[in-house]
Amino acid sequence: MQRPNAAQYAYGSATVVLSTVALLLLSGTTTTPGIAAICAAGLLLGLLVAVTMPVRTRHVKTPAATTSPTLANEEIRVPAAPVGAGADTRIGS
Repeated sequence: MQRPNAAQYAYGSATVVLSTVALLLLSGTTTTPGIAAICAAGLLLGLLVAVTMPVRTRHVKTPAATTSPTLANEEIRVPAAPVGAGADTRIGS
């Protein structure tokens, strides 16, 4: 069995809290058995979300790992902007 990641814990916990609060507000129950049933339903929903969440199987590549040694020695040249392009450079016009 694979170890759960942080996203599974986060989404599962958020689902438990939000679904329990929403069910309590929408149902309007005030009895102890009703509140206990809603709390159990919230826990089951959170567990379902955490278990069914897809797990990342690929590692993320970093830019430092993809740099080749030939590119590190090359000089990067940037062309200069043309002087006076798009503006009238005459005096007194």
